[in-house]
Amino acid sequence: MAAVSTYINFPRHTEEAFNFYKKVFKSEFNGTGLMRFKDIPPSENTPPMPDEDKNLIMHVELPILGGHRLMGTDAPESLGFNVNAGNNIHINLEPDTRKETERLFSELSESGKVTMPLQDMFWGDYYGSCTDKFGIQWMFNCSEKLT
Repeated sequence: MAAVSTYINFPRHTEEAFNFYKKVFKSEFNGTGLMRFKDIPPSENTPPMPDEDKNLIMHVELPILGGHRLMGTDAPESLGFNVNAGNNIHINLEPDTRKETERLFSELSESGKVTMPLQDMFWGDYYGSCTDKFGIQWMFNCSEKLT
């Protein structure tokens, strides 16, 4: 089922923030809980990660109110991130089909900037991200598998 969630980038305190939100919303993390950067499978295309960043949070997901999910990640400078107010939040779209994902991605990125082209990712989703012409950041995660 299609869904929308809010995705927040933190400079280095995602775990602290999400444990706070978990307490406030009296909720539990979805999936495998706190996924860490050290859990990313090795790849030729992935630069080596400094030891001090390996335990940082790669992804966390927390249901809050009315089916809305709050998601987050640490955004270490060693991976090229520079978190500032304004670039720390993404609207995460989860369309039902790849076709709809491609349509939304194409239209939202037109006259904007593709920050990561749509592609199959190691966590199993078809993923990409862009910033629209108004400066709003969008992420796309489609779970539809190719048959």
